[in-house]
Amino acid sequence: MKEYDLICIGTGSAMAVVEAMISEKPKVKIALIDKDNPGGICLTRGCIPSKLLLYPAELVRTIEKARTFGIDSEIKNVDFKAVMERMRNIIHKDINNIRQGLSESKHVDYYNEAAEFVAPYTLRVGKETIKAKMIILGTGSKPLIPPVKGLKEIGYLTSDTILEISELPRNIIIIGGGYVAAEYGHFLSAMGAKVTIIGREPQFIPSEEPEVSALAKKEFGKYVNVIVNYEVRETKLTSDGRKMAVSVNLKTGEKLEVTADELFVAAGRASLSDVLHPEKGGINVDRHGWILVNEYLETSQPNVWALGDANGKYPFKHVANYEAAVVYYNAVLKQNVKTDYHAVPHAVFTYPEIAAVGLGEKAAIEQIGEDKLLIGFYRYEDTAKGEAMDSKDCFVKVIVERDSMKIVGAHIIGSYASVLIHEIIPLLYTKEQSAKPLLNSMHIHPALNEVVERAFRSLMPPEHYHHLLGNYLKLEA
Repeated sequence: MKEYDLICIGTGSAMAVVEAMISEKPKVKIALIDKDNPGGICLTRGCIPSKLLLYPAELVRTIEKARTFGIDSEIKNVDFKAVMERMRNIIHKDINNIRQGLSESKHVDYYNEAAEFVAPYTLRVGKETIKAKMIILGTGSKPLIPPVKGLKEIGYLTSDTILEISELPRNIIIIGGGYVAAEYGHFLSAMGAKVTIIGREPQFIPSEEPEVSALAKKEFGKYVNVIVNYEVRETKLTSDGRKMAVSVNLKTGEKLEVTADELFVAAGRASLSDVLHPEKGGINVDRHGWILVNEYLETSQPNVWALGDANGKYPFKHVANYEAAVVYYNAVLKQNVKTDYHAVPHAVFTYPEIAAVGLGEKAAIEQIGEDKLLIGFYRYEDTAKGEAMDSKDCFVKVIVERDSMKIVGAHIIGSYASVLIHEIIPLLYTKEQSAKPLLNSMHIHPALNEVVERAFRSLMPPEHYHHLLGNYLKLEA
């Protein structure tokens, strides 16, 4: 049996711990295990490949909109195969560089095989049994496949397998109405496919603010058929070999049948911990299989740690990177650093783009009280730059505590939302978390960042905000 100073399962964000430990302890010996291509989900089948696809989609929509400004633009052809091959070439180059680095490392034994616990601190990897007093679990996650009748039999794409195709489906049904559906719906529709999204929740992208989701559905609906509040119960092949999704309205019971050439399942993420047999390692999981950790990211087995998708808290690469730092401080340096998730930002790279940080309005009212809050709101089009961009209805919404001006949350829908939110994120990591530094600083005029500043200068009680929202956007918020 081989013994190591550290066993690390996963080559995504957990690699940061490995690299830092090697730097701290030059004589360390580490077993690094990953049954898939090295680099983690973000690189191999998540954030990076999807964004390599979404940028061409953004260009398509930008070129189409150029006509609004008197520019006679035309897209003669979209070479879908070339778009996909560019993505794969970039990803494969990065994967191969990582694989070469791992294979040549004098500190790391790299196992490109599946692993499973056989006892506490002991794993079987291929034909070998290995042991360590410290273990880090960065196992990632997999696409969640709902128990839909006939789905397995007729076949489907996921966010993993779509990266392998080279021919664009003429039309496609996406099962699910969240982040993945919104982003891939944007990509596929911009490439020229007819896309239908079927989500079971009452609102599109249900984790966003209701008014953000409503505007996203309205604007995105110009390119994609977005159906909400319908649950896909059955899939089957039609007589001509196409794929049909049979759905039921969860409110009325009305039946809906939609037919397309292809199905794409985007119903969320599921745990991968089952392949590890964590119970044999003394590691507890929840009813969905996510590895349970305490506020220091330690599992039920001392000195075994879980980060990123493995613990099921926040499925974002930037959270996994943050958690890797926490694990390093606690596991390697033996400090007692607690996780802090008070300001986890995210973005949805759809059309229009969405970004948020902190609490939504409903949660803020529940935790703080409606009478103690103010909401700021400003539309892109009411700034000089927004008007120049012909940016209709897109907006910034901010939530602050009435007396202290402490920022509670912020929500943006519109161009460069993922960039604009960074006007706010750093303030949430200061001691006071106050909006005052933003209000007291100069903002370049005319630039789009003014929409954030003006949202904070337009604070009002929540009831006034909803009255204004109804008059401005004509949305059901």
